[in-house]
Amino acid sequence: MSPSAAILAILAALLIGAMSPGPSFVIVARHSIGLSRRDGLATAVAMGIGGVFFSGIALVGLYTLLATVGWLYMGLKIAGGLYLIYLASKIWRGAAAPLALDSAQAANAGNVRKSFWVGLSTQLSNPKTAVAYGSIFAALLPQHPPLWCYFALPPLVFAVEAGWYTVVALCFSSKRPRELYLRAKTWIDRVAASAIAALGLRLLFTAHKTGI
Repeated sequence: MSPSAAILAILAALLIGAMSPGPSFVIVARHSIGLSRRDGLATAVAMGIGGVFFSGIALVGLYTLLATVGWLYMGLKIAGGLYLIYLASKIWRGAAAPLALDSAQAANAGNVRKSFWVGLSTQLSNPKTAVAYGSIFAALLPQHPPLWCYFALPPLVFAVEAGWYTVVALCFSSKRPRELYLRAKTWIDRVAASAIAALGLRLLFTAHKTGI
């Protein structure tokens, strides 16, 4: 497989992975519906930056390190699981709180920054994503790729990750989804919290399985 074909295959695999439901999808959708379109887009950008980070460490061989050092992978799974459970608990506790959606709040840059950091920490807290990137790169990238691949892949990965989650943010921040959210905020937030907590618990319960 040529390097160009390998990059296209990697990007296709990453897009399929991004489209699979997970904590990143839940957070982007929730910020888009419950806060504002700007918050959703900021979260989408954070997912793209997280993808650049994972592509970078995949290029320098983190997959091999995780496969070799079992306790490191286990530690990452435990830390990621605990963070997702913490995030789920915050969403659950705030589920019953009324939501003020006035224009001043939507324009608050502090909320956008907070949404960005929550999105980035959610993306980076999941070691399964690091392993997915590592396995995809290890399977599809040539053993000795040309130098241009190292410069081309990170921005292309950003475009795939941020592009997909931008579509999610735009869809969920439209008028109809927001109206539905406001009518059922408590239950929607609790479902989102339950989904994130389940993913966190899955990481904790499988932490002892250090094989990749």
